[in-house]
Amino acid sequence: MFFNIEKKLQDFKKELNDSMDVSVKVIETLGTQKIGLIYLKSMIDNQLFMEGVCKPLTLTKQVCSLDEFKSKLINLADVKIIKENEVIENIVKGTVILCIESEKQFLAIDIQKYPARLPAEPPTSAVIQGPREGFVEDIKTNITLIRRKFYTKSLVLKDLHVGKYSNTHIVLAYIKGIADKKVVKEVEEKLKQIDIDGIIDSHYIIEFLEKRPQSLFKQVGSIEKPDIVAAKMLEGRVAIIVDGSPIVLTVPFLFLEEIQSSDDYYNSHVYGAFIRIVRIIGLLIAVVLPASYISLRIFHFNVTPIKFLVTITNTTKGLPFTPFFEMIFISLLFQILYEVSLRLPSYLGLATSIVGALILGDTGVKAGLISPPGVIIVALAKIALYTVPEQAYQLSLLQYLFLFVGGSLGMLGIVGLVVYLITYMASIDSYGAPYLAPFAPRVRKDLKDAILMDNVRNMKTRPQSFANKNLTRQK
Repeated sequence: MFFNIEKKLQDFKKELNDSMDVSVKVIETLGTQKIGLIYLKSMIDNQLFMEGVCKPLTLTKQVCSLDEFKSKLINLADVKIIKENEVIENIVKGTVILCIESEKQFLAIDIQKYPARLPAEPPTSAVIQGPREGFVEDIKTNITLIRRKFYTKSLVLKDLHVGKYSNTHIVLAYIKGIADKKVVKEVEEKLKQIDIDGIIDSHYIIEFLEKRPQSLFKQVGSIEKPDIVAAKMLEGRVAIIVDGSPIVLTVPFLFLEEIQSSDDYYNSHVYGAFIRIVRIIGLLIAVVLPASYISLRIFHFNVTPIKFLVTITNTTKGLPFTPFFEMIFISLLFQILYEVSLRLPSYLGLATSIVGALILGDTGVKAGLISPPGVIIVALAKIALYTVPEQAYQLSLLQYLFLFVGGSLGMLGIVGLVVYLITYMASIDSYGAPYLAPFAPRVRKDLKDAILMDNVRNMKTRPQSFANKNLTRQK
């Protein structure tokens, strides 16, 4: 006998701070052999535990070793033999630990069960045609969703654990023979170097993966649908799956990816090209329109069409605010209404949106506090933000930046800021991929799937804007 079962189980329970969901059970078989079990009752399938573990053990007529118990329970799930120093780690992950007095080792029985959401269409990636399943908060489900896209031995999944207290399970996924080994190694090293108390969501590790974490621009892809992740992996990207998060990260990342949508590939390539042009127009409207309106009113009214100028003059007569402060006021009003409607219960949020958008807006115009053109310009710009929903927060900040520049320096300041931002974006590197590729630098073959979208049959090579091992997509 190596230890007393009751004492050993109590030692383990004490090591787990006598938490209320830690359960210990000592059962005796028909062969009068004592067996100890310790587990978290909040994380296991109780029915399977009683029927698949306790019942077979109780009915065992002879004295068995751990290997013999393993063969009896092998039909349950993942059953493995572990050492004593691995026991606590396995308990907190939701496994049942079995021990007998005659052996130093322990048996870990994986019968986890906890609430999990079913794969459903994500709210930010809706499609008219195409797959509608989305990632959930369970990493096993997410791995299965990706596995179903690749019935091949070339799919590689690497295990990592990050977080001092959370010990969060992270999986690195890529296609062997397509993804560049240097990129895979660099991403893996960056993840291993993370020293933090806990990882609650995939967004916690984004700044650790970014080359310029202080930058306003997004440098890591964040995706909620397995079909999009699969398509990016086939192009040579690496995916990072984090347990507890429905967002899968991908690198390298190009700014052009935000202009593209999975819906583009499930419709005619001509329609896909048209929609991408619409998104770019929407992006420009969202960022530049309010600032251009202010600069025309303050600095360049002499180049404004006379009819438009007369309309603006008539509607803004007697306003207490300057054009600049009027636009800032309206923009902040819309932002406050957005934040309120986002966090209130759905039935109150809808009422708040109606009250804010219709009553406050209409009353503000009638009271002479704000002008109709100002409301229309800001509303149009705020709506246009969501033509590229993944960049909505960054574009919103850029909107305010352009407002300040347009209100203080006019069109010259706006043009100067546009040139600066394009130059800055062109200098960003994402794991060997130029941020503005395939335009800066110009990669001719990648232009087939840039703004103007070509037929799938003509896209014979993988993107050359970033490194991958196999350029041939189809012969």
